[in-house]
Amino acid sequence: MKNIKKFIFVVLGFLSFGIGVAGVVLPVLPGGPFFLFAAYCFARSSERVDNWFKRTSFYMIYVVRLKENKGMTRKEKIRINLIADAFILFSVLYVDILFVRLLMIALCVIKHYYFIRKIPTVTPEQYETIKSELIQRQKTTPTSST
Repeated sequence: MKNIKKFIFVVLGFLSFGIGVAGVVLPVLPGGPFFLFAAYCFARSSERVDNWFKRTSFYMIYVVRLKENKGMTRKEKIRINLIADAFILFSVLYVDILFVRLLMIALCVIKHYYFIRKIPTVTPEQYETIKSELIQRQKTTPTSST
């Protein structure tokens, strides 16, 4: 049972990683949340896969930057919120249960509050500086051999 659980986490992690990479290329799909989910899955699957993911630039740029609360650009925040709002709106319109609709709307408001007040907004220039610092840190950090 434990091996099946690890296998499911590996599959979900790589699926999320693939969608995250697509999100880096496609302007409508945010990559960050998918890389965060991939990090979660890989951490629960296998140490070898987790170490591999932690050595990628995607991990440093998207996961570490968010974990260390270094901020997001306004464009990233807007893109993530618009996509999430579209799914929330679809759910509110599709579901006939009033309590669920109210819950979805409340979650939407909380999400917007969090993005506006809790995540710092950085300029594109600051983002590039943070990105280059994280990549430099990745190059100087020793990696474990597994």
